[in-house]
Amino acid sequence: MRLEEKKKQAFFAVIIAMCFLMYSCASLAREKQLHVYLTDRARYVLLPHGVIEKPMDSSQFISASYGGKDYYFNAWVRADETGMDMSLFNELGASMADLSYRDDHINFSSQVFPKNLRPEYIVADFQLCFYDPILLRRALEDCGLTLEIKGSSRRILSGKKLIMEIEKTPNAVRLVNHLRGYTYTLTGES
Repeated sequence: MRLEEKKKQAFFAVIIAMCFLMYSCASLAREKQLHVYLTDRARYVLLPHGVIEKPMDSSQFISASYGGKDYYFNAWVRADETGMDMSLFNELGASMADLSYRDDHINFSSQVFPKNLRPEYIVADFQLCFYDPILLRRALEDCGLTLEIKGSSRRILSGKKLIMEIEKTPNAVRLVNHLRGYTYTLTGES
């Protein structure tokens, strides 16, 4: 009987080890997905490139407000089914940053923006403004949030709490992040 018990224990130990390994691999794959936290708990996984509502290749004027300060810069944005490229310039035309999102990888370089700035948040905000609302709704539901669409406005809620508002007009898009306390407006062709 002792031998049988040892075999059972060994069998269960192997099963537990296999479950642990499978769980570890699954969580590693999940962590490797590009994501941001739209709230402290809502983990939004970035959508693939091909789900933009309409391709964009245009200059944009960006005005932003955060922490009681206003910021202004220009951008050239190219986004289509192959990816997204964004170049940011100051008012004199000097480069401030370059961002590229292709093949589930983000490249970001800047001598101006803080080193701890995660470019995934820039891509996420862009997606929330310009990506297909049906796929956005699914992605937001997957992380426990709700997307409401009324005409040209989008609202993202956590339960009944308003997290973000996005208002689109023919020549401008305004995003207000109530939770994180920032606002920005893109003006140009969109």
